[in-house]
Amino acid sequence: MNRFWLQAAEVARKDLLIEGRAGEVLHITIPFGAVALLLLPLAVGTDLTLLENIGAGLYWVIVLLFGMLVAFRQTADEGPAQRDMLAMMMVDPVARFAGKAGATAALLALFEAALLPVVVVLYDPVPVGGWGWVVVAGLLVAVGMAMIGTLAASVTAGLRTRNTLAPLLVAPLSLPLLVGATQVYNSLLGGDSPFVFLTLLVAVDLGLAIVGVLTAPIMEET
Repeated sequence: MNRFWLQAAEVARKDLLIEGRAGEVLHITIPFGAVALLLLPLAVGTDLTLLENIGAGLYWVIVLLFGMLVAFRQTADEGPAQRDMLAMMMVDPVARFAGKAGATAALLALFEAALLPVVVVLYDPVPVGGWGWVVVAGLLVAVGMAMIGTLAASVTAGLRTRNTLAPLLVAPLSLPLLVGATQVYNSLLGGDSPFVFLTLLVAVDLGLAIVGVLTAPIMEET
């Protein structure tokens, strides 16, 4: 078991080092996501009540759309030679899945955290006592989207239409995460408990983890 986690940590470290050198998320995706959030109120108008009602939804839609760019960033691409090298080094396919998903989840969490101040400035913030729940929901969404992106990248690896097909797989599969996260935010604004929707996010993440573990060896052979 220790060997498994060491392999997963090494795969994640490798991905994060490559991303750190390229700066694709920090220098491109995060600024464009922030600009998108800044422009949306201009299109909607200055109705503060309307902005308060749709603010959470807009934030999570931006997280979903730009999160796909994080999940399918060029720095995460692996060619046949890299995959063969990992196979020859006897890296556990499940550890490889866990490592790549972990690295992507960390970058997605960074993306969400960078955009959160923009939401606080533009829309009415969540009550002080609710920020902990928002953070938990954000982490669950980051983990879920990371696993979906990793699975989609494995399914479409080597296909010429990868850049077109992968987002088409991710968008519908991310819908439960989008609904759950939005409802957590809206529940807090309404003074209700977000426990039910957090449970939904946990269930989705567990389901994706099971699928990833079961399919990782199969994907390694294809």
